[in-house]
Amino acid sequence: MLNPIHLHTLQAVLRTGSFADAARQLGYTGSAVSQQMSALERQVRAPLFERGAHGVRPTPTAEFIARRSLEALGSLRALEDDVALLLDGVVGRLRLGSFPTASEHLLPRALSAFTADHPQVDVQLDEGEPAELLPMMESHELDVVLVYRYGLVPRRWPKGLCAERLLTEDLLLLTPADRPLIADGDGAGPSIELLAKETWITTRPGTSAASMLRRLCAAAGFEPLVAYRSNNYAVLRGLVAAGLGVAVVPALGYAPAPGVTCTPLAHPDAYRQVVALRSPGATDGVWRTMLTALHTSAREVAANGIGITATSATA
Repeated sequence: MLNPIHLHTLQAVLRTGSFADAARQLGYTGSAVSQQMSALERQVRAPLFERGAHGVRPTPTAEFIARRSLEALGSLRALEDDVALLLDGVVGRLRLGSFPTASEHLLPRALSAFTADHPQVDVQLDEGEPAELLPMMESHELDVVLVYRYGLVPRRWPKGLCAERLLTEDLLLLTPADRPLIADGDGAGPSIELLAKETWITTRPGTSAASMLRRLCAAAGFEPLVAYRSNNYAVLRGLVAAGLGVAVVPALGYAPAPGVTCTPLAHPDAYRQVVALRSPGATDGVWRTMLTALHTSAREVAANGIGITATSATA
């Protein structure tokens, strides 16, 4: 394959009429230009210049190669420009994964801002729980993923992923509005110890939320009596409103509902963090611009929500 650098130098020699002038224009030495042209002659196995005492004159072969290489070199320059745009996040593709509550509250604002500023980036979204999304990221099917981790349920991210914390949510206790609970003396809300005799409504076994509830209760010395399970926070709120039990949900999973009282749970580990993960294959530009949009959205959500604190700290 012909060397594009040699072809570029050939065009400069034909344009300027001499090795010396081409060297000055390209920032090379005259010797470097001569060596490049000799290498190109060896590769095409034909003389490209008639060398004389007063300079060089291109052969028809040189003129043919220079003419035909114009389009190829132009395509390479266009490719270089496109790669620069890709790395800057101006063009390209973003394959995004998210869990449902982040998709509902964080992504609409973030994607609206991102697509408005980067209309040439093709955004694709897959939704699922972290246990579903992380294997997709490891298999290079996703570029950026929104995941969560609870205070008492440690989670390690796969090696090689860049993690950025977006926000921290309080865990909120939902109780029937007609059943007031006794709060701690400091007014911070009911502690988990006061809920030992309650009937619980929580997510399905094996979920991080169910594990979090079990560990909170275990630390308080009791096993929660779970009667109803659903991974749909709207269903949990409806069951609480019907007086069937109490529930703990992260702040993003809460929405005001008739018949439901919401109180932050008084426990130092009663929180959930939302984290953005970047695959090594995601370009810096797309990651930076999407992250900026997510942080902006997180701040807006925190300003308008209950028990949500936006943060830009590295996770």
